[in-house]
Amino acid sequence: MAYLRLNDCSLHLPVYGAGNRSLKQMVLSAATGGRIASNSRHITVVQALRNVTLDINAGDRVGLVGHNGAGKTTLLRMLAGIYEPTFGSFMQAGRVTSLLDVTLGLDYEATGYENILLRGLILGATKAEMKRLTPEIAEFSELGDYLSMPVRTYSSGMVLRLAFSIVTSVPADVLLMDEWLSVGDASFIQKAEERMKTFVGQASIMVLASHNPKIIDELCNMKVTLEHGEVKDVQRVDLQRAGQQAAA
Repeated sequence: MAYLRLNDCSLHLPVYGAGNRSLKQMVLSAATGGRIASNSRHITVVQALRNVTLDINAGDRVGLVGHNGAGKTTLLRMLAGIYEPTFGSFMQAGRVTSLLDVTLGLDYEATGYENILLRGLILGATKAEMKRLTPEIAEFSELGDYLSMPVRTYSSGMVLRLAFSIVTSVPADVLLMDEWLSVGDASFIQKAEERMKTFVGQASIMVLASHNPKIIDELCNMKVTLEHGEVKDVQRVDLQRAGQQAAA
């Protein structure tokens, strides 16, 4: 059973050399015994998240809302395992798929086919599973013979097509998204949107950070409001009832 448990989690990120950014500051530092060559004398600590407690269970569709810099992306990165909490505890169960950067893990010197296998293994799939999924991924990507060529020969749009086709082919228990993902040209976007809806529907848990209130209201049964790295409000909504009220 998939779940995400954050208990009083805080995250402190050190910023080295922040106190010595200007020439004036460097001169003043040297005059008082500092060393100009060293940018590590002053360490600024950013409190990115503070005392976050959340209990996310199977079936939850969580929307993270808040102003720019509120901590939405940082929280997603903690849930993805990129950051470990400085204080508090975080536990999770289930296969986690992060769509924060769909091109992460691609080897630009390898071919498209080789990247299908490599990226799939990073996502937690087995070699046998990826071999079974490869024909379907190839067909959906519409890249044809380019899949036999190094990814460095692809355009940026082709790279996104390949990456999107791979990450949405491996079933996810926990899906993490920073804004709703849509890729490709006009002819590709429609089927990408349909695939995303199916992919999200199959996930046990989704956590989505977005500035689009319509998407949050339509997809999420749990809205978490962040402000300066703190959880200010948690609201749970009955999506079925909300949909009936909207139709009325």
